[in-house]
Amino acid sequence: MKKLLNTVYVKTEGASSRKDGENLVAEVEGPERARVPFHMLASLVAFGPIFVSPALIAACAAGGITIVLLDRNGRFQARIEGPVAGNVLLRRAQYVASDAPDEIVRSLVGGKIANQRNVLMRALRDHGDEMEGNARSAVENATLRLSHILRRVEYAGEGSDALRGAEGEAAKLYFAVFDYLIRSPDPELRWTGRSRRPPLDPVNALLSFLYTLLTHDCRSAAESVGLDPAVGFLHRDRPGRPSLALDLMEELRPAFADRLALSLLNRRQLRARDFETRNGGAVSLTDEGRKTVLEAWQARKREERQHPFLGERAPLGLVPFLQAQLLARHLRRDLDAYPPWFWK
Repeated sequence: MKKLLNTVYVKTEGASSRKDGENLVAEVEGPERARVPFHMLASLVAFGPIFVSPALIAACAAGGITIVLLDRNGRFQARIEGPVAGNVLLRRAQYVASDAPDEIVRSLVGGKIANQRNVLMRALRDHGDEMEGNARSAVENATLRLSHILRRVEYAGEGSDALRGAEGEAAKLYFAVFDYLIRSPDPELRWTGRSRRPPLDPVNALLSFLYTLLTHDCRSAAESVGLDPAVGFLHRDRPGRPSLALDLMEELRPAFADRLALSLLNRRQLRARDFETRNGGAVSLTDEGRKTVLEAWQARKREERQHPFLGERAPLGLVPFLQAQLLARHLRRDLDAYPPWFWK
């Protein structure tokens, strides 16, 4: 089993990171704040104006450690990595499969819808008795309709475009009842619909931030097994877009990001004061709010679950790698189909 390596998040403006021997060292105004050996490091993620020394960039590139630069709100800016690795035969198989992606798209969409349904079912199980009558019936109805869509995806002989339509229909149902899952007492932390680029309310800001973190992990996972992160199946090719990383993220999004967002809000670890509105109406996490989310994200990645296909317990942080590995095995024809990851 692959070892779960560390990701270092540097978020304090004016901080610096440098190489010291075989270690990454992070400093803020002089004092050392963190020291991580390179052999335990998977990536460095820097938010905003963070200094990264040339020696550290060279060491990370040589060691296969990715450096990702985000703005202070978590929006992607740049990615620094060493020489591209990968089996050319595997990538050729990936390119061929992308021209006829129906069955892989079916697995990705089926996994995502099943996990969305499980998020709703978990909410009903944990808090259903506390929901008002209309709220509970709406969530139950959405769960039932997601079951119907899932059966259609699994058994109907639909092509990729129809499957994408089913994914969109399921997402609309899921997010239509998402507000009923939020139990925060703060009226500002309500859900009124998806908004992005920029997010216009705190819940969207939280989800967008978590999706950015998950996309980074999925892209790293795809590259680590030799796949091309730019060539996807569910997401169409577009210059500059990591389509395969977005594909891998879709089935994990409900359990990894949506559930964590709900936990942070419902346990009152995040309150309205942890968000700020900028000029133009864009909403983002404050520095303290971002720290809370990153700590919870790292803790969630260390939790272990039984992998439904492999039958082994593994940290959640390894799931993107395991799914990328299973996709590679399918493309090599070692597996008849790509097995999605189901959260329960």
